[in-house]
Amino acid sequence: MGVLEDISSWLQQGRAPKVKMCVQQALDEGIPAGEILEHGLLDGMNIIGAKFKNNEVFVPEVLIAARAMTKGIEVLRPYLVADGVEEKGTVILGTVKGDLHDIGKNLVRMMMEGKGLKVIDLGVDVSVEKFIEAARENNAQIIACSALLTTTMGEMRDIVEAVNASELKGNVKVMIGGAPITQSFCDQIGADRYTPDAASAADVALEICTA
Repeated sequence: MGVLEDISSWLQQGRAPKVKMCVQQALDEGIPAGEILEHGLLDGMNIIGAKFKNNEVFVPEVLIAARAMTKGIEVLRPYLVADGVEEKGTVILGTVKGDLHDIGKNLVRMMMEGKGLKVIDLGVDVSVEKFIEAARENNAQIIACSALLTTTMGEMRDIVEAVNASELKGNVKVMIGGAPITQSFCDQIGADRYTPDAASAADVALEICTA
């Protein structure tokens, strides 16, 4: 078994120190940083994402694997920059104003980062203006917002309207998600995409950014 398979395998087990060690070993062996990212770290995270979708692993395993991936990326980052490996796209992520739930959002961030996307996480209780401002400043392709409370769902409509009223219209897609959110709500407010879980959100985000 090669070192890239080792990285993928240790990552799936959430063994951060082993992941770091193997990433360093791969670099020492002269394997390009982009290849280590793609065929080691992202490969492992994709397997975790697929298992999560099929209920074969659960939130704790995903969080541990994502933490291991983060540690691996810390070792790789300077090499990725030197090799000019570009991130595949930029997503502005946050929980809408009035809502303080972040477990779902954090999962989405990890899954999206696991696809090689750059995620600017604005945290919770994020105002419409903040979403718009961040999308503008970071030249983002996507604003992804989540809500867990039915009382805060209306904020999503305001975000869609704010994007449509600005120069971001046509360039920035609005993705929505969270427990009370449905496809029909997405259609009703004119958001671009709704996804039911974190793994699907990452797939859709990648699709939008690489389209």
